[in-house]
Amino acid sequence: MRVFVTGATGFIGTELIKGLLAAGHQVRGLTRSEQGAEQLRAAGAEAHHGDLTNLDSLRTGATGMDAVVNLAFNHDWSRFAQSAQEEIEAIGVLGGALEPGKLLVVTSGIGITAAAPGQVRVETDPAIDLPSIPRKPEHAARAVAERGVHVGIVRLPQVHDTWKQGLVTYLIQIARNKGVAAYVGDGANRWAAAPLGAVARLYQLAVEKTGAGVATYHAVGEEGVSLRAIAEATGAGLKLPVVSIAPEKAGEHFGPFGHFATLDMPASSAWTQQALGWDPAGPGLIEDLRNMQY
Repeated sequence: MRVFVTGATGFIGTELIKGLLAAGHQVRGLTRSEQGAEQLRAAGAEAHHGDLTNLDSLRTGATGMDAVVNLAFNHDWSRFAQSAQEEIEAIGVLGGALEPGKLLVVTSGIGITAAAPGQVRVETDPAIDLPSIPRKPEHAARAVAERGVHVGIVRLPQVHDTWKQGLVTYLIQIARNKGVAAYVGDGANRWAAAPLGAVARLYQLAVEKTGAGVATYHAVGEEGVSLRAIAEATGAGLKLPVVSIAPEKAGEHFGPFGHFATLDMPASSAWTQQALGWDPAGPGLIEDLRNMQY
């Protein structure tokens, strides 16, 4: 297959490119820099210059492809709403460049999936549709599907290795700055997680196996790791005390991440594993936190 990948030199994209090439696919990767282009060419992929806000570069990159995987997102939290709108526009352009019957794979998140408190999120749960949550990749992707383009939606948990761990990376930086590793209340709220290698394999399987219509996948290896366990592993690694923060003080301590620190976001990938033959094997989040170099 001919596959165009945005975010091709990023955390997940770098691993996905390797897997796609090893499987014999022809890969074109989007990059903003010549350094990124050199990285892609060295791996055996075609480099395509542009970024998520350059819609013409997205259109030309996707034209003629059998599949497009959108991994790119601007994680500057100071402009989150703007980044979310840029993502929506990019998905529309990428999908518009594909012929009916071709495939668009987009990235969503476990945290923007609607679920009752304490409920383990499953693939059939809808995406949150609230004005207060500007990120809506799934809604944009479903609009593309109405044109006859096949759509795969990959919902990410905390994707980790010993260098990065999703939102946990920000919690580690906050712990460094504050001098304590903290959790909120009793710390029993949970975040789903999955190792980087397994997540990259899931994207590859989504490219190879997604059929007509819209399929939603959960890239989940561990259904839920408690925030207390995360704080304890972080505190041990940083050699800092571990403390509980009162819920009303979460915003003061964690800043923009105060809301996330209180969320309970467990999720299952049972259907995904069966549908794709996916094995999320790999190190657990706490194992990676214990083995990282702080």
